[in-house]
Amino acid sequence: NVNQIKLAAAALNQTPLAWETNKAHILAAIDAARDAHVGILCLPELCITGYGCEDLFHSPGVVQTALDILGDIVPATRGIVVAIGLPVPYDHGLYDAAAFACNGKLLGIVGKQHLAGDGIHYEPRWFRRWSAGTVGEIVLAGNPFPLGDLIFDCSGVRIGFEICEDAWVPNRPGHLLAQRGVHVILNPSASHFAFGKQKVREQFVVEGSRAFGVSYVYANLLGNEAGRAIYDGGSMIASHGKLLACGERFSYADWQLTTAIVDIDITEPGPRKNLDHLDEVPLESGKTISMPINFPALIPEVVTTSGLALSGKKLDTSNGKDRLLSKEEEFAHAVALALFDYLRKSHSNGFVVSLSGGADSSAVALLVWLAVRLGVAELGEHGFLAKLGQNPSKANNSTPAGKGGWMHRLLTCVYQSTRNSSAATLHAARTVAELIGAEFLVFDVDELVQRYQSMVAAAIGRNLDWKTDDLALQNIQARARGPSVWLLANLRGALLLTTSNRSEAAVGYATMDGDTCGGLAPIAGIDKAFLRHWLRWMESTGLAGIGPLPELAVVNEQQPTAELRPSVCGQIDEDDLMPYDVLDAIERAAIRDKLLPIEVYTIVSAEFTQYDKRQLGEWIDRFYRLWCHNQWKRERYAPSFHLDDENLDPKTWCRFPILSGGYERELAALHEHLGGQSSSDRKSDSQGRN
Repeated sequence: NVNQIKLAAAALNQTPLAWETNKAHILAAIDAARDAHVGILCLPELCITGYGCEDLFHSPGVVQTALDILGDIVPATRGIVVAIGLPVPYDHGLYDAAAFACNGKLLGIVGKQHLAGDGIHYEPRWFRRWSAGTVGEIVLAGNPFPLGDLIFDCSGVRIGFEICEDAWVPNRPGHLLAQRGVHVILNPSASHFAFGKQKVREQFVVEGSRAFGVSYVYANLLGNEAGRAIYDGGSMIASHGKLLACGERFSYADWQLTTAIVDIDITEPGPRKNLDHLDEVPLESGKTISMPINFPALIPEVVTTSGLALSGKKLDTSNGKDRLLSKEEEFAHAVALALFDYLRKSHSNGFVVSLSGGADSSAVALLVWLAVRLGVAELGEHGFLAKLGQNPSKANNSTPAGKGGWMHRLLTCVYQSTRNSSAATLHAARTVAELIGAEFLVFDVDELVQRYQSMVAAAIGRNLDWKTDDLALQNIQARARGPSVWLLANLRGALLLTTSNRSEAAVGYATMDGDTCGGLAPIAGIDKAFLRHWLRWMESTGLAGIGPLPELAVVNEQQPTAELRPSVCGQIDEDDLMPYDVLDAIERAAIRDKLLPIEVYTIVSAEFTQYDKRQLGEWIDRFYRLWCHNQWKRERYAPSFHLDDENLDPKTWCRFPILSGGYERELAALHEHLGGQSSSDRKSDSQGRN
């Protein structure tokens, strides 16, 4: 009989179809768990294949390879119980499943009962739901195994599953598992990062352990797995309504193990059977599969351990990051980790940023710097560079900043001036680059701009003028900056980062093939108002261990401007559009909440009482027109990171037709409500930047 047992959850940094790497991380976590005298280990959802395989889940070869890898892993589970996530084929369908291995043998496979099909998730495209209470049989390597709604009895410790989405629905499988007398519920998850989401996860883990009278083990993926989604780790163990252990979030390690000792007697539903006399694994005993195991002797401490597969070194990453961070901290940690993983998984040599000296490009450069600072703090300089595939000895010094240092090699910032650029933005750009130790280059592209204008003017037989050709003259400046930074990125084998934010994406206030140039858009998922707030926060407060960056005042004291019109025009972004806080409020109501213009007006007018109602109506009209007019731009944006439920990415979250009626009827109703001119009789006063 077992009274106490050590449980563990492993967060793994996996990559779709990176078979050997994924397997190495799994085996390393199993070895670490065995060394820590763990009895039951839960690995994340679909950890063999990677969660983000997309339509490759339809490939029979991919699924078969996952089963082959499972065959390699199962023998490594001697002396321990391990749950391993993978896709499993059955009856002409595919199931998101967790394989249950005990003491070197596969006992059975549990199917996920509820699929995530909203927002960023698309599971019903690839998988079928497993029906509660049903059990089938699958043949693997010539041997039959039970598949379905199973619980497992290992020497009297009864174990059941909720797989990710199963815990987010009202009719959680945990209710029936509790009735069937389980002691432990394992939750293999691939739960993407979103602001404030960790608190929700903690609630369902802790409440599940209390309501079901069990110990609950939650294991999550870690890092930027497939490009857009970020996984923050944060594995948890709770028992009887108390959170016992929580793994550090946003780790740069390949894997992280979180353990806690639980008292099985607390959750004991009744007299336990002594099953030590069983020598073989029965195929099925109702819906319970039984097998004896001698759980290891206990080591009393609760530990969090992480490791690097490259060196096999185990690192203590308990650097004080609290599991519940502020939005400012979560943004910094999430995007920094995502940039680091994107860099190494794309096999790029570094980053290039077109640094204008404004808020957006400065934020992107700072996030790259944070990726380095935070990664080095956890992995050490040599471990960080080795994980990037870089040779630390090639740097002239081992400091992150300074000319010749490796930060100088990883990030190149380019200021591209025209006759409309100001000394203030050049100074701000140079200050930011020097602050973070990046290489700083200045390109004067004004001659290129003038040659384009002269060539076109000669061809069409007239001069170009700001009064008649304002938008075109703005756009050519932005587009003339694209080829040079692309050339530089190609020469360096580096990843060009675009600097457009979500507010600009909503209204198309960006030049295609200009300031949208790049292979990755790290801030396209966040609004301008928060970015400006975050930069002020970084100036005055900053992350723990890094502190404030007062040098950012040169950025924060400026009004956002594209600097594409002559300086005498005094171009300000908010004059072209509307105040950013108003724009963001309209966007949330119109796009996230799917409200119509009159409904948006009701909400926005109550929030922004300082503005005239007709002015608010004009801004709402402008937003909807620009939103519809610029869907084609959002379709062409570089991949961005998912950060919250206000994402505008049409490939993963917010689908909208490229061609539409443009809300003409709805906008007419808004203007009629305001007693003004019908929108059907009006021409939009702003077309954004094309």
